[in-house]
Amino acid sequence: MSLQPLKTQGFAQDIYKESSVQLEELGTLRILSDGRKFQYARAGATALAAGKVTQTAIPSANASDEVVAASAAVGDMSISVTFGGAVTADFYKDGLLWVNDDTGEGHLYRVRGHAAGTTAVIVYLKDPIRVAVTAGSGTVSLIQNPQDLVLVYPTTGTGAPAGVPPIPVTANYYFWNQVAGPVPVLTDGTVVIGQHVRVSDGVAGAVEPLDRDGANENEAEVGTVLAVNADTEYSLINLSIGY
Repeated sequence: MSLQPLKTQGFAQDIYKESSVQLEELGTLRILSDGRKFQYARAGATALAAGKVTQTAIPSANASDEVVAASAAVGDMSISVTFGGAVTADFYKDGLLWVNDDTGEGHLYRVRGHAAGTTAVIVYLKDPIRVAVTAGSGTVSLIQNPQDLVLVYPTTGTGAPAGVPPIPVTANYYFWNQVAGPVPVLTDGTVVIGQHVRVSDGVAGAVEPLDRDGANENEAEVGTVLAVNADTEYSLINLSIGY
């Protein structure tokens, strides 16, 4: 019996390799034959460790509830936005734009790219405008791709869980971030097989029992325990981040 290795399987980058250059679209979903799921990601300014939970980048205040500078009609593939501060070119490439108020509110669009600037920046979209957005009344918000510039989940979260790297990752390098299925994760405290775990509020990048600190805690749940290992070791967790 010949088994296909877990290397490329039609993808440009090995599941257990990092890359200094981008080889896949950020957020690309990869599912292995054993059911594990990964998304293509980029590390932020600090290196990542295998088996530690990561979080999304901290959203920029410059792209929340921003003015639409020119009306966008149904079918348009771009929208003009006046940001709250200067943005660098393609900062939101492969990210998301949504209309958060007035006409067209509640609709989400994928970002193809944009120029640098602040006022009337043309944001090119991967999806056509579905409901017209009116200049001066409609407002939009943007975020980077949830897998762009991820960081180790801090003890006080500033983003949402993004996944668990299966390998150490150099700062600003690209890798496959595991989001579902079995993976060893740093353990804080005593976890119980079959029970839920959440991100730890005591050890960065670790998981802890869901009810460890009482009912008033609300850290994000990330999976269930498949096999228990001791405090400070790596227990096997069945991840369920976004899936």
